[in-house]
Amino acid sequence: MNRIEKGSLLVLAIIVAFNIFFGLGSIPLLDPDEPVYAETAREMIQFNDYLSPRIYNEYWFDKPPMYYWFVAGAMHVFGDGEFAARFPAALMAFLTVIMLYCSITRLFNERAGFWSALVLATSVQFFYLGKAAVTDTTLLFFLTGSLLCYLHKQYWLMYVCMALATVTKGPIGIVFPGAIIFLHILCTGQWQRLFKMHCLRGLLLYFFIAAPWYYLMYQVHGMEFINTFLGFHNLTRFTTPEHPTRVLWWYYFPVIILGLFPWTGLLLQSIKASITDSRSDDLEKMLFVNIWWLFVLIFFTISQTKLVSYILPMFPALAIVIGWNIARMQKENYGIRWSWIFGSGIMFLLLTAGWVIGGQQLPEVAFGGIVLGSVTFILGVSIVWALWRYRDINFSAWLHVVTGVLTMVIAFSFLLPMIANRFSVKEIVRVYHTKCDQQKPVYVDKFLRPGFMYYTGAPGEEVKPKSGDLARVLNDPGQKYVLVRGLELRRLKDKDKLQNLNEIKEIGDIYLLEKY
Repeated sequence: MNRIEKGSLLVLAIIVAFNIFFGLGSIPLLDPDEPVYAETAREMIQFNDYLSPRIYNEYWFDKPPMYYWFVAGAMHVFGDGEFAARFPAALMAFLTVIMLYCSITRLFNERAGFWSALVLATSVQFFYLGKAAVTDTTLLFFLTGSLLCYLHKQYWLMYVCMALATVTKGPIGIVFPGAIIFLHILCTGQWQRLFKMHCLRGLLLYFFIAAPWYYLMYQVHGMEFINTFLGFHNLTRFTTPEHPTRVLWWYYFPVIILGLFPWTGLLLQSIKASITDSRSDDLEKMLFVNIWWLFVLIFFTISQTKLVSYILPMFPALAIVIGWNIARMQKENYGIRWSWIFGSGIMFLLLTAGWVIGGQQLPEVAFGGIVLGSVTFILGVSIVWALWRYRDINFSAWLHVVTGVLTMVIAFSFLLPMIANRFSVKEIVRVYHTKCDQQKPVYVDKFLRPGFMYYTGAPGEEVKPKSGDLARVLNDPGQKYVLVRGLELRRLKDKDKLQNLNEIKEIGDIYLLEKY
């Protein structure tokens, strides 16, 4: 059995801890998603009800309670705030990387485990979601754990991980690992493995852990819970687009290109190598890993509702493929790696242009975009030079790690703080507290409402986008305040004719208005 190297584990832990925990509480919660989870956890504490999630002081059935429980626990330890809201996600991201290192070391070799973990830890999408107060990395930990347990033939623990994933985000907790495992058995013809997996008793263990919350929720809320949680938030979202403009078959390809950066340039070569260059003892395991990421990609490509974060469960599999390939190339270490040179060269040039052009879209970060683009370009050239001139696999791989870490530092030290007010109501809520009469009604843009509730403790009245709600609210008589995005305000027709309307403050294209 391959040994875990304490030195490698320590280096890895330091890098991933820095990449995930750096600046964790320095940026306000970004609307609309992050404040939802923080506010729901806060209301669990407020109402002393850890069974039924609430927001705006009303029950809601969007997600199971696992992440809310974690955040509520963090609030008890660290106090209410951005750090506590994000800490559980960051911790689960950290643990996912460490688990990946230990598992892949045992399955393949120590170098494959080390590089697989580093690839995952320094990928843009992984460390961004690891710093966000959302459920994705918690789900990722349990899903990844269940699939790795299958490879290690730790079947009882596999069922436990599936159950905990189900209490984190719903049926996906068993559907994903179940489908991936079935496809692997189908492709390899290992049907006898089903008998060794204790399927019936394993499912009993799964339901023993996963079912109690669902049963208790049904007992308390009846069919409303079933119809809303299973009907709308699972089936309807899969079959009906929540965001019709995103129903594109290629939607997730740009997400992978950016999300896997700075490692994207090695992806195609690594996938090819995992099929053509695997030794016989590695081939079956690499087949499983390739089924893993391919199933996730196809599933969410078919799904009508598409969000950037949905495909995070495929990233550990992609990291394994790339990490295994880096370890293979280090061991062989001959010839010029032309596919790596061209792949990373193209991707680094593409991202250089992306950072610069993207920065031009927001004046606050135009210079920061140039800085990040310049750093990306210099490191990309250095990687190409190291591979072409010196054929140094190890140094080139470490330059990718440096790129991932520097990208995170620049983004979370300079770029995101400058544009946070475009995506968070924290600053404009301070204006509301100092300049507004708290007794008057306040109407809040739907996308800003979770943050307004979190930072004020008052739910406000919801104003739905593209619905005519804003025009009605501003035309109705009576004194009130309105908090709205500039995007919605600019959609109004004849807004110059609105009477008795005063702009109190605009911060980051978010407007606080007074109707008198």
